[in-house]
Amino acid sequence: MRWEALFADLEAQFAAQSAAELDAQVAELTRAERATVVISDRLRDALGAHLSVRLRGGTVAEGRVLDAAPQWLLLGAHGRQALIPLAAVVVVAGLTRSVAPGPGVVEGRLTLGHALRALARDRVLVQVEVDGAELTGRIERVGADHLDLSVGHGEVARRGGLVAVPFAALCAVRSR
Repeated sequence: MRWEALFADLEAQFAAQSAAELDAQVAELTRAERATVVISDRLRDALGAHLSVRLRGGTVAEGRVLDAAPQWLLLGAHGRQALIPLAAVVVVAGLTRSVAPGPGVVEGRLTLGHALRALARDRVLVQVEVDGAELTGRIERVGADHLDLSVGHGEVARRGGLVAVPFAALCAVRSR
């Protein structure tokens, strides 16, 4: 009887030690996996959710998440849309802890330039927010790192009221 109790005690100790080691491994793997999460994956998981996004310069964009890609976020509110470069995002409120799987090959290649070229193609009247200023016009051309915006209306626009805006300066591009 003593031997059986001794072996049962040793087995219980071994099981407890194994469980503790497994818990430690799971915790370490969880931390390692969390370290690979990028904010665009969390934003993609929030499709349809209402978020509040503080931008560089202090303005706030709010709306329902319509789309998200590795470089940008598209919010919709009150019939308008805001294309927000993730580089301009300072704080996001309203996200859950869940994460979408990584983007597919095509989705992963959708850069800010791609989204801006779609706006240029459709001749959408936009309001471009940069640090400390807002410009209204149509995107004429989109380069590798900047866009050309035709500002003004009528004669001003025809006389070449064109300004170049580097992507790095963009805080938001809103549909009018």
